[in-house]
Amino acid sequence: MAAVSGIVLAGGLGRRMGGVDKGLQPLRGRPMVQWVLERLAPQVDEIIVNANQNVEEYRKFGYKVVPDDVAGFAGPLAGLHAGMKAAAHALVATVPCDSPFLPSDLIERLGGFLKSNDLAVAKTGDQPHPVFALVRRHCLESLEAFLAQGGRKIDAWYASLKVVEVSFDDEADAFRNINTREELKGA
Repeated sequence: MAAVSGIVLAGGLGRRMGGVDKGLQPLRGRPMVQWVLERLAPQVDEIIVNANQNVEEYRKFGYKVVPDDVAGFAGPLAGLHAGMKAAAHALVATVPCDSPFLPSDLIERLGGFLKSNDLAVAKTGDQPHPVFALVRRHCLESLEAFLAQGGRKIDAWYASLKVVEVSFDDEADAFRNINTREELKGA
């Protein structure tokens, strides 16, 4: 497979967790994003962290940190956009900062199904996980046009692309994300 740039999406407001930066919340004594970075790093050739607050804290992990270009905490697509612009490679993978148990074979499996498609996205059962994706960087132009028209929903942008869904039913728990303080305590 070609070289891959990995983007960790940490640019949200953490509303469901009381407005805190989810990636920096401690899980078993370490920031949640650290767990994500450790799982993603062996799978990609570079890592970019998309963050809109606490940028200096994220830089301490040793990776490039880029904020959204689109104003107003516009969601994961704005993070993907910023990461794609900064990426050095033709393939870009995204993972969220609040899913510390992501599969250790995520990129390999998505890459195995990408073939002539623009994007490969993980799914469990009938549920796609749109922020766990492998995207061709040439889709940046399409994404920029979508964002410029006010688009914010991932699935609406995906509808304009050639997408393949990749089953991870054997690793369904790996996609558990931690959105609330209760879920953080339970993890």
